[in-house]
Amino acid sequence: MPSRLNIIGHLDADCFYASAERVRHPKLRNIPVGILGNQGACVIAKSYEMKAYGVKTGVPIWEATKLCPHGVYVKRDFYWYEVLSRKMLECVNSVSPTVEYYSIDEFFFDASYLPQALKGTILEAARALQDLLLKQTGVPISIGLSRSRTLAKLASDHGKPFGCFVLLDPEEIADFVEQIDVREITGIANRSAMKLAAHGIKTCGDFRRADAKLINKLLTKTGEALWWELHGEALTPISTQRPMHKAIARGGSIGESTNDPDRLQAWLVRNVERLVEAMHWHRYVTQRLTVSLSYKEGGHCSERCKLPEASNASELILPVAKHLFERCWLKQMRLSHMHIIADELQFLGAHQRSLFVTHPPRIDAIKRLVNDKFGRFTIRSGETLPLTEIYLDDAHNYDICDVYGKSCF
Repeated sequence: MPSRLNIIGHLDADCFYASAERVRHPKLRNIPVGILGNQGACVIAKSYEMKAYGVKTGVPIWEATKLCPHGVYVKRDFYWYEVLSRKMLECVNSVSPTVEYYSIDEFFFDASYLPQALKGTILEAARALQDLLLKQTGVPISIGLSRSRTLAKLASDHGKPFGCFVLLDPEEIADFVEQIDVREITGIANRSAMKLAAHGIKTCGDFRRADAKLINKLLTKTGEALWWELHGEALTPISTQRPMHKAIARGGSIGESTNDPDRLQAWLVRNVERLVEAMHWHRYVTQRLTVSLSYKEGGHCSERCKLPEASNASELILPVAKHLFERCWLKQMRLSHMHIIADELQFLGAHQRSLFVTHPPRIDAIKRLVNDKFGRFTIRSGETLPLTEIYLDDAHNYDICDVYGKSCF
């Protein structure tokens, strides 16, 4: 089973959000830095210095400040993180013909051309790329090079922080993976690990020695592909274009829990605006919409329905979303989370059109003209005005899912 590429690289920024803040705020270097979520309630990322104090991702801010009272806590800014991420992508594209924008801080790439592009051995070229990225973006990067995506990612993890690790020799590969926990493999979570453990498979070495047919039986063909990848066979290609979504969702926490109808309608409209914007960027239309609500007192409910026709127009989607909201809103309870989900997606132009004349979405078109020129969400619906916090803080304009083009998310 031949490899698709000779050498695959995995590039991973070290503590990317904290490193990005240090690029524009150099005084944050060498001190504990925590990055807070949109509401400032919990730590979503941290520097190595803060990690050393026991602060874990997801802990509430009050707990983090107890563990690390002298740390600096900064609200996240995905607009800025995307700026640096795109610079990183541009830099890697300059030395490799095939680059996958996997996530905001991770890239897979064809590393076979590195020695030619950066003049040196494969390790020297990897270090030169590391230095180039640091010079161009200010962000420290770890790089792993191997025969498959799975091995390249394990190699970059091993090299952190700010390391380069080349893993090409079959014997070195076997020795390297021998004692690594199988849960370190992307694609093997706790449930899969439990299935493997029941058959005595706990490490990557155990996984490699197991029969491929057994792995297929336990973890399907996806698991067997990982088995081949651990043997140095690149079964999973580098993808330069994101595969089509199965669904697109927008929403999450609404900040302070409330049953205020004006604020809840404002959040609904805001989430629909973001959903419509995402579908337009990806050139999708949706045939089905779901509204899902969770409550402070506990419990959740959701309602879904088919649209009259496949669409990405807010004039059609918003009234349907409002109708679904009314059907599942428990007015006596305080809402804490809201999600709007579009599925049964099709590409625009590939869907069956209505037999009846439909007018083009003029409101969306006007918004888009202004927002394309002056920035995303410069114009919003007036129904979002009760959400004063999103107008006072530009960080509300961007979330990780609003960074488009990634193959992950």
